[in-house]
Amino acid sequence: MFISNAFAQTAPAAAADGSPASSLMSFLPFVLMFVVLYFIMIRPQMKKQKEHRALIDALAKGDEVVTASGLMGKIASVSDSAIGVQIAAGVEVQMQRSAVVQVLPKGTIK
Repeated sequence: MFISNAFAQTAPAAAADGSPASSLMSFLPFVLMFVVLYFIMIRPQMKKQKEHRALIDALAKGDEVVTASGLMGKIASVSDSAIGVQIAAGVEVQMQRSAVVQVLPKGTIK
């Protein structure tokens, strides 16, 4: 009385030719999603890594830097994998070059 009868539907007719265009159209959303993700996430991250690598390679004695931990200091010594950062008069700490996140303008640290 209140419930109507449910009838099975017939299956849609399959494409007779099985064309490759239909399979391409099924992958199109995935390809578009990858392209969007590349331009929104992957490409900017690669650009940022390249800029950071250039910053690390350009470090020199006397540069004023900020480290990932927030320490600010002047570079006192430079080696292949580490730098010595003078954070106060007579206080020098050794850290990895990759810990530097920003080079400050000269004269920022007094």
